[in-house]
Amino acid sequence: MMRTAIVGLALVAVAAGAGGYQAGQAGLTAARLGEALGLPRTPPVPAGRAEAAGMTAAGPVGVAPEKRALYWRDPDGKPTYSAGPRKTADGRDFVPVRDDAAPGAVAAGAGAGAAPALGDTAPAKRVLYYRNPMGLPDTSPVPKKDSMGMDYIPVYDGPEEEEGVVTVSPGRLQRTGVRSELVSRQVVGRPLRVPGVVKLDERMVSVVTTRADAFVEEVADVTTGSAVRRGQPLVRLYSPEMAAAGAQYVIELKSGGAARSGGAGLKLRNLGAPGEAIAEMERTGKVPPSMTWTAPRDGLVLERAAVDGMMTEAGDVLFRLADVSRVWLVADVPEREVGAIRLGNAARSTFRGLPGKTFEGRVDLVYPQVSPETRTVKVRIEIENSDGLLLPDMYADVEIESGAGGAVLAVPNDAILDTGSRQVVILDRGEGRFEPRPVEIGARGTDATEITTGVREGDRVVTGANFLIDAESNIKAALSALDPKTDGPAPTAELRP
Repeated sequence: MMRTAIVGLALVAVAAGAGGYQAGQAGLTAARLGEALGLPRTPPVPAGRAEAAGMTAAGPVGVAPEKRALYWRDPDGKPTYSAGPRKTADGRDFVPVRDDAAPGAVAAGAGAGAAPALGDTAPAKRVLYYRNPMGLPDTSPVPKKDSMGMDYIPVYDGPEEEEGVVTVSPGRLQRTGVRSELVSRQVVGRPLRVPGVVKLDERMVSVVTTRADAFVEEVADVTTGSAVRRGQPLVRLYSPEMAAAGAQYVIELKSGGAARSGGAGLKLRNLGAPGEAIAEMERTGKVPPSMTWTAPRDGLVLERAAVDGMMTEAGDVLFRLADVSRVWLVADVPEREVGAIRLGNAARSTFRGLPGKTFEGRVDLVYPQVSPETRTVKVRIEIENSDGLLLPDMYADVEIESGAGGAVLAVPNDAILDTGSRQVVILDRGEGRFEPRPVEIGARGTDATEITTGVREGDRVVTGANFLIDAESNIKAALSALDPKTDGPAPTAELRP
């Protein structure tokens, strides 16, 4: 009885941490304790036999914890997978595919208690799901192939990325040739090339006529197209009504009555009598038999209606003259481009009949009417023509600078991704991080486009390979929407490539 109590107490002390420590301090061992108690001595087991038996002091040798099954595949090697255990049509089990990097896995040939050596790499990241290699919104919880035989791309568990930000590795940045530029304020404009026609300035056209019936006595040697100077004689007329008014005016002058502002003098001026004829009456005291009408301005004779001996009634046009030192160039601008035209915009024009010459002008008027036949709006441009090279109805190739004219916030044209329904730029956030940003655009220029909202001055926008980053962003957005972590457990239905 006493021996049994001592053996029990000794085993408890060996099993307990404190008792084992005290037993070790006293120099006792299990063998010596057994000898002291009179127990039979157990012979030691050879090392080879112990290993063969699969036992050590620490426990079984080479028995590693069971690895986690990633998925199950068809036992015949067919491209059929399952996220959980299942059977084939003939009742055979699918084969599990284990995770070699699962926590607790023991490397081949390592002991059960072996510690990882210094310099060992960290375990591989856990695969969350697999995404379509072509960027389609299709994911799979297990490996699969698409219709073209391409493997789906694994998406690993890692640190959370910024919302809406795409990260690109430095190597990929270099390979794709990503470039970026600063957003700045600049003048946005582009030349608008349209056809035009030379027209006379309506404000510089004059006619020669009379305000009373008259007879044409003589017409000067000028014809249609002739150039005339201001004050040059054109036609000599006899008007009975003017002659009567002139006789009365002479009588008044001789009688010392009313002066130039009197009744007869006023009547002559109202009838349009030339000032030279009135001055001759005052000087000679006689009424001239006929009066000469002169050119009211420098210009070209557009029309000659006067003929020697003819009778003309009041208001009939005898000559039509036009000053061509300044002309209009009327351009036909497409309806969709009218909004980019501003008054004062510079314009350049060339003429096929005048090679090597360029004429400068500015937009003077945008006509408030759209042609129903051509869906164009006429734009008037004033051009100086002091040398008279530009003739009415000449055709011209016109280049009009469009845009607001002042400096606006703008980005290079290459920076804008325009799908028709939206416009996006890619902001360069540095360190390989890029953020797609929707923007609203204004005027479009040759090299830059105005941005009304979406970016600030000093931001950097991607101008090269930005469509690749936009595609990556769209893929990321699609995959985020189909992330299995947010959509619930992965399906266990059969998945085929």
